[in-house]
Order: sequence, then C-alpha cells, then structure tokens
Amino acid sequence: MSSTTTKFLAGFLIGGAVGAIAGILLAPKSGEETRKMLKDGAVDALKKADETVKEIQAKADDVVSDLQKKGDEIKEKLQNLISQQKEEA
Repeated sequence: MSSTTTKFLAGFLIGGAVGAIAGILLAPKSGEETRKMLKDGAVDALKKADETVKEIQAKADDVVSDLQKKGDEIKEKLQNLISQQKEEA
C-alpha cells in the first residue's frame, strides 16, 4: 500500500473520530445519553476499523500471491533460457 493511501486512510479515520467527538460533546444531551452514544460510536468505529483491516489484509494477500506467481514465472523463464544456452554451447 502506498504511503499516500496510508496517510489518506489515517487522516480520514482521525478526522471522522474528531468530528464525532466534537458532535457528541456539543450535543445537548444528558450524561447518560452521551456516554451511551460514545460507547455505541466506539463499537461502530471498532467494527468499521476491523472491516477495513480485513479488506486491506485481503488486498495485501492478493498482491503477495500475484507477486509469487510472477516470480515463479520469471524463474521458469530464466531456467528455460539457461537450458537453451547450455544446449547451444
């Protein structure tokens, strides 16, 4: 994952958290209601973060798998070229 994407995701998550906290703290609700909202918001944020991590992990696994396949293909081509060179010599 590129550093630009990582920075964007970090900024997005931090901005969302700051906005949610500011909205909750400025809302005219009782302490009990605010605590419940904070708890629910934290649970939702954790679920979303978990989903995002799983998506990133799946994409990273796909990239690694593709790189392994391409590496194996390159290795096979190199071995074939070496074999051809030995046969010609």
